[in-house]
Amino acid sequence: MEDKNKWSKIPDDIGDMAKKIKSNIGADNLLNDLSDSFKSNIDETSSIIKDFLFNIESTVKDEEIKEEAKELINNINRELTLFFKQTNEKISKTYDSLSEKDESKFEEE
Repeated sequence: MEDKNKWSKIPDDIGDMAKKIKSNIGADNLLNDLSDSFKSNIDETSSIIKDFLFNIESTVKDEEIKEEAKELINNINRELTLFFKQTNEKISKTYDSLSEKDESKFEEE
C-alpha cells in the first residue's frame, strides 16, 4: 500500500520540480535581459563619447579649448569605464550568489 502512495506522489513531485525549473529559467532570462541592456548602454555611451570627441576635434578652432574639452571627456570616459566595470562585477557576484542558492535548494530536495 505504501508503494502505491509513493507512486501516486510522483506526478506531484514532477509538477513541483517543473515549477522550480521554470522559476529558475525566468530568473536567468531576467538576468540575461539585464546583462544585454547593460551592454547596450555601454555601447551607446561609447558611441556618444566617440561622436562628441569627433565633433570637438572637427569644430573647435581654439587649440587650448579643444585640448581641455578632450581631457574633460577622457576623464568622464575613465569614470564611466570604472563605473561600468564595478557594476558588472556586482551583477556577476549577485548572479553567482543566486545560482549557488538555487543549486543548494535543488541539492537539499
